[in-house]
Amino acid sequence: MDEDNKVVADTRESFGKGAARKLRATGKIPAVVYGHGTEPRHIALPAHQIGLILRKANAVLDLQIEGKSQLALVKDVQKDPVHQVIEHLDLIVIKKGEKVQVEVPVHVEGETAPGTIADVDQHTLSLEVEATHIPETVVVSVEGLEEGTQIHAGAVTLPKGATLLTDPEALVINVHTPQKVDLGEEAAEAAAEGEATEEAAEAAAEEAAE
Repeated sequence: MDEDNKVVADTRESFGKGAARKLRATGKIPAVVYGHGTEPRHIALPAHQIGLILRKANAVLDLQIEGKSQLALVKDVQKDPVHQVIEHLDLIVIKKGEKVQVEVPVHVEGETAPGTIADVDQHTLSLEVEATHIPETVVVSVEGLEEGTQIHAGAVTLPKGATLLTDPEALVINVHTPQKVDLGEEAAEAAAEGEATEEAAEAAAEEAAE
């Protein structure tokens, strides 16, 4: 567990939008923790620290609630649609050694063959992993791949201990040559049309002046 993910949580006694607004004004984020047959617990978390932790996908928090440690996985983040400020977190209780299902971002490394590009069709892969060892990314190398090469989910090398839940036939990477659009003729035609329109406008202006 990353030491930076150790978060001191305050228990909340007041609820509702007004209470949540007051809480956020003090630099805290309202959250609820549930799972493993436990009663949902309403807590408040330090907004700045949570903002930093959530830069990584599938963040696991080591919550310090009333002096006791509780591991929790971020399940849902509610943000203000305009300002993108975190308004509320849903956290699910996890235990060391148990498996969880998560969406892990695909990270592409390397350069394909000259003149080709790699399109990413699947930006995340669904994996089953140990709750306290969730990988940040799944790395896929496209180094030197030729046009027409395709990488499907089943061919991706997964982090140690991970099981693929995404359909193995799902296309992840497609290497191809980008289509060249010849703008020469179209641009010349557009320019000619522009000149003709300009000449017509000038002629009309002269006639009106006469």
